[in-house]
Amino acid sequence: MIWISRYSDLSIVDLHSRMRDDFGPILRMPGILGRNDIVLSFNPDDYEKVFRTEGAWPIRRGLDSMAYYRQKVRPEVFGAMGGLVTEQGESWQKMRTIVNPVMMQPKTIKLYIDQVDEVAREFLEILAKLRDAKQELPADFDQWLNRWALETMGVMALDTRLGVLQTEQTEEAKKILALVRNVFDLSYLVDVLPSIWKYYKTPTFKKLMDTFDEFTDIIMIKVEQAVKRFEKHPTSEANQSVLEKLLKIDKQVGIIMALDMLMVGIDTTSSGSMGLMYCLAKNPDKQAKLREELRTVLPTKDSPLTAENMRNLPYMRACIKEGLRLYPPVAGTFRATGRNIVLQGYRIPKDTDVAMGALVLQHDERFFIRAKDYLPERWLSEREASIPNAKDTNPFIFLPFGFGSRSCIGKRLAMMELEIITARLIRKYEVRWNYEDFKIRATLVNIPANPLRFELKEVDA
Repeated sequence: MIWISRYSDLSIVDLHSRMRDDFGPILRMPGILGRNDIVLSFNPDDYEKVFRTEGAWPIRRGLDSMAYYRQKVRPEVFGAMGGLVTEQGESWQKMRTIVNPVMMQPKTIKLYIDQVDEVAREFLEILAKLRDAKQELPADFDQWLNRWALETMGVMALDTRLGVLQTEQTEEAKKILALVRNVFDLSYLVDVLPSIWKYYKTPTFKKLMDTFDEFTDIIMIKVEQAVKRFEKHPTSEANQSVLEKLLKIDKQVGIIMALDMLMVGIDTTSSGSMGLMYCLAKNPDKQAKLREELRTVLPTKDSPLTAENMRNLPYMRACIKEGLRLYPPVAGTFRATGRNIVLQGYRIPKDTDVAMGALVLQHDERFFIRAKDYLPERWLSEREASIPNAKDTNPFIFLPFGFGSRSCIGKRLAMMELEIITARLIRKYEVRWNYEDFKIRATLVNIPANPLRFELKEVDA
């Protein structure tokens, strides 16, 4: 369908809007080549009904190719616990029960602030050198954002610096960077675009399996290195990282969780950060207001970020929320129905995949007043009377980290990443955008459809 002229060359928001205009607020997209049918809904009441009836073990089918790899190619590594990304039912619940107390604790975030801030500072030093004579970043700045996200995730998932930000990279760093890029590119080809791999193992599919293999082996080596470090330099229980705590519970869980964090935490974080940068660049008044708030906790550009002073940044969190509303990393949420239900008068059988096209609703005046405007103030409890209140909108439209027991387990870490990189960037630079409107296109995540030539002008103080 996307190759038909009426649907080609559209942003994901415009594509969904056109589909809604042509087919209505609910439609069925027939599955092809071994895939399930998908019901696509543009009604928030449907979203609530799906979530409220999903049961104790929510089904969110992910990447079939990754599930195949973990179950069929490397069962000796993954066994009965394929991970939170690919598993369903009781095996998913078992894994989630183990990792929840470790990943969802607010105090866990404090352990990483210094290290994540160190990576952010190094990244900003690189940005200064990347700028051209017009103080603009290169067209491939999105790839540099991916590097920053990967380096940060290496710290949080593996307790190590991967070195992918270095100008003179090691061969290992180059390999890791290439493997991560290939995983996303190849997964898009076999799991999103039409593919016959379920009937015939195509060259692209085989290349993806080889890529998974290489990536898994490297991460297993990194985990073994971490085990030796922990044995040589044990830490108190209060200061143990996510990896160290998980390895003490179950080594297999530690390996799988590290892989899952690296698989889903890189492109999503970089996607969210580039959308936020664009919003702030296009709204200099909001950017200036944010910078003034940042000056209260960062009197100088080199002032330290701590867990204590980061608590006092409500406007920054509102800026991030509003950026995620306008430019979220993904186009919507996905669930299988937990029982037979009725949506908009249609009977939807149990175990039917339902895609919730919330992105188009987040840009719709019927659901968000002044939907096209970047208004961080809508998320604040104290705001001018003329500013709409985000709480007046159906809460099931904007769920950047999902809902319920299967919501994103890394949401606290992801928000901390976005807060730190935003704080450092806006405190040091005035960000500008001098070109045509920013557009996104959907792959596994939403990525830029035009070059990211942001202008960075250093602020005086």
